[in-house]
Amino acid sequence: MTAGSRFPGAREGRILPLMVPTMTHPEDGAELAEKVSFLAEPAAYGHATRQVEARETHMSWVFLTDDRVYKLKKPVRHAFLDFSTVSRRRFFCEEELRLNRRLAAATYRRVVPLCRDGSGGLTLGGEGRAVDWLVEMSRLPQADMLDERIRSGRVAVPEIERIGGLLADFYARLAPETADGGAYLRHLVNEQRINREILLRPEFGLADIAADELAKVDSLLQRAQPWIAARLADGAILECHGDLRPEHVCLVQPPQIIDCLEFNRSMRIMDPYDEINYLGMECDMLGAAWIRPLLNRALDGRLPTRPVAPLMALYGGFRALLRARLCIAHLLDTPIRHAEKWRPLAIRYIRQAHKE
Repeated sequence: MTAGSRFPGAREGRILPLMVPTMTHPEDGAELAEKVSFLAEPAAYGHATRQVEARETHMSWVFLTDDRVYKLKKPVRHAFLDFSTVSRRRFFCEEELRLNRRLAAATYRRVVPLCRDGSGGLTLGGEGRAVDWLVEMSRLPQADMLDERIRSGRVAVPEIERIGGLLADFYARLAPETADGGAYLRHLVNEQRINREILLRPEFGLADIAADELAKVDSLLQRAQPWIAARLADGAILECHGDLRPEHVCLVQPPQIIDCLEFNRSMRIMDPYDEINYLGMECDMLGAAWIRPLLNRALDGRLPTRPVAPLMALYGGFRALLRARLCIAHLLDTPIRHAEKWRPLAIRYIRQAHKE
C-alpha cells in the first residue's frame, strides 16, 4: 500500500452508545502516557521511518509511520467493551486482525507485542515481558478512500459495482445467525431509545425538526418485529462488518474495506441490506445518490430477498437519526473539538432521515 494519511482505527462517528470511559486503575493513565511517549518516537520502530504522527481516538492511540499504522487500545471499560487488562487488549487486537482480514487482508498485517526488557525499557516486538499489544497495518492512500473519491468526482460505476460484488460475496459466505439474531432487534430498539433521549435534549434545540422523524422511526420499529423475525427465519441476519461507511472503503487494487467493528459481536449482527443501505446513505450525504441503488442491486439474487419497503425505510431513517445523535453528542465531550461542526451536521442527518 502506498503511504497516505488515512488510517484504520479512527472512530470518529462510530456507532457507539453514549458512555464515558473509565480507566480501570489510577496507574493506568501514567503507564499509558509512557507507552504513548515511547511509540511517538521513530526509534521505536524496527523499520525505517522519518516521522511518527500520534493521534488519539476515544478508545485508542494510533501511530502513523511513513508506511504503516500501529493501533494501541486504551485500558478502558465501557458497557459495550472491556479493554481493561493486557490479556483482553491482546484478545481484541487479535479479533481486529481476524475480522478485518475478511475484507482487508492486504492492510491488516499482524499483532505486535509491546515488551518491557530486562533494563526496564520498552521495545516493540522485542524480547521481554509483554505489557501491551498493537495491531500493525499498512497505511492506505487518503486520496483513494471512497469519501475522498466522491468529493473529488473520481469514482466510476465499475468501481462501485466491484465493491458491491465484493460485499455480496462476503455476505454470501457468512453463516446465518439463527441463535443470536434476536440481538439485532434489541440493538435497534435500544439505540432508537438513546436517539430520542439525545436528540430531544432542550440544550441542542433540535426538537422541532427531530420529533417527527423520531416518531416515524418509532412507528416503523413497532411494526418491524414480524418483518425482522421473517428475515431471521430466512437466514438473512448475519455477522457483518458493523460500521460500513465511505471512509472505510479504499478503491485500490484489490479494494480494501477496513475498520470492522471488532469489540462487540452483537453490534455486528445485522441485516446486510441495512449495512449496505447505510453505506449508500452516507454516499447520498456526500452528493453521490447514484451509488446506493448499485450497492443494493449487488445483493439481489445473492442473498435472501430484499426486505419489504417499510423495513428498508426503517433502516434508512434509523441510521440517519443515529448519525445525527452521534454528531450532536460531540457537544457533550470535554473538551469539545470542532464545536461549530456538529449541530449543522446533525441537522443534515435529520433532514436525510426525512428522505428515507
